Amino acid sequence: MSTLSERLRRFRIVRKLVYAIVGLVSYPGLTIVNKLKISGTEHLRKLPKGNVLFVSNHQTYFADVITFLHIFCAVKWRKQNKLGIPYYLLNPFTNVYYVAAEETMRASWISRLFTMAGALTVKRTWNNGSTEVRRGLDPSDTRKIFRALSESWVITFPQGTTKAFAPGRKGTAHIIKQNKPVVVPVVIGGFWRAFDKKGLKFKKRGTPLSVTFKAPLDIDYEAPAEEILAQVMDAIEQSKKFMMMGAHHWQTVI
Repeated sequence: MSTLSERLRRFRIVRKLVYAIVGLVSYPGLTIVNKLKISGTEHLRKLPKGNVLFVSNHQTYFADVITFLHIFCAVKWRKQNKLGIPYYLLNPFTNVYYVAAEETMRASWISRLFTMAGALTVKRTWNNGSTEVRRGLDPSDTRKIFRALSESWVITFPQGTTKAFAPGRKGTAHIIKQNKPVVVPVVIGGFWRAFDKKGLKFKKRGTPLSVTFKAPLDIDYEAPAEEILAQVMDAIEQSKKFMMMGAHHWQTVI
C-alpha cells in the first residue's frame, strides 16, 4: 500500500498537470483576446503559507478562479502585476483552494477537471419539493474549508453568486471569526462582459479585465459576524455604498 505522503505527492503532480493544461488553454483569452490589468500583487509577497483567505466579488463560474491561479503562479515566479510569458506553468503554485458550489462542479467533465485543480465543493442549496432553497454551509463543508485554511490559501466568494451586489453570506464571517485568517480583499471587473456565465466562452472580445488585490484587512475577530461581513462586502466593493455610486463608478472599474 502507498503511504499518505506518496498519495499526496501524486495528487500534487495531478494538480500541477491540470494547472498547466488549463493555464495554457486560458492564457490567450486573458492576455491576447482580452486585456488583463493586475494591481496590488505586492500585497501577496509577504503572506504566510497558510491561513490566508481571499474574498472576492464573483462574475463567472470559472474565469475568475482561472485568473487568480494564473496570478498566484506568476507571483511565485516573482512577476509583479503582470503575467508575462507563461513559463510559470512549468512549476505552478498549487498551495491554494477555492470554494465552489457542489451543484456547479458536478455539472460536466470540465467541472470535474476544475475540482481536481483544488475546488472545495459546498452545498449552497437543497431541494424542497420542486423548488431550490438557499441555506448556510453544512458543518462538514465548513470543516473542509477549515482544514484547507490550516495549511493553504483559500479563495471564497462571499456572495455565492455571480449577480452583482447580491448580499453576502454570514458563513464567510463565521469562517473568519473561527480561524482568524489573514483576509485579502480582491475586486475583479470586466469578466461578465468578456465571457459567458460559466467563463468558458467569449462573449465580447477586446474587453479590459481587471483584478485588484487590496491590503489585508484589519479585522476585529471578536466583532459580531454582521460587522465582519459588512467590512468584507465594503472591501470587495459590493456593499450598498458602492451600489449607490451607480454606473459612473462601475464604468471605471468594469
